[in-house]
Amino acid sequence: MPVRNLIFVAFVEPVAEGQVFPRTEWPLHITLLRFDVRFDAGSQESGDVAERIAGLADGAATAALGAPLTIGEEAGFGRNGSVPVNLVQPHAALQELHEQLVKLVPVVEGRILTPGHTLTGYRPHVSHQGTTGAGAKRLHPGDAVVLDRVALVDMAPGGNHTIRRVLRLWSREGGS
Repeated sequence: MPVRNLIFVAFVEPVAEGQVFPRTEWPLHITLLRFDVRFDAGSQESGDVAERIAGLADGAATAALGAPLTIGEEAGFGRNGSVPVNLVQPHAALQELHEQLVKLVPVVEGRILTPGHTLTGYRPHVSHQGTTGAGAKRLHPGDAVVLDRVALVDMAPGGNHTIRRVLRLWSREGGS
């Protein structure tokens, strides 16, 4: 059975359901949970499994919308701390959303590749995008953001690992 790489994120920049963007040009976001799920190759391009996952996440995503978040200190993630990020200060609604999403993965027979980064090991953050210059994007300590865009994103739509697609968007602006 083929595997689909999916991720739940909270975007801090505007996005639209169905939006496609290069993997190197992510809108700023907080990673909520990345996981893999197997799907039946006979289903409509694995849309059935994505719809099921989105349905299971609906209550948790909707409940978290509107939470005020504060951007915290800088840190380095990834191998040797080479990925610059800003941590997000702890917030009960953000942690609850993450935990509810973790619980749905076994229901769809999915697999979390980095379980040590979940539950008590979850460290919400916003990665800096780009390096320096006009294309660089980042947040700064003390910035206030609202959790108003939660999304399920396909990490390789149609098997193309160079792009990402927003499959489902829950938003305070009238989305799902």
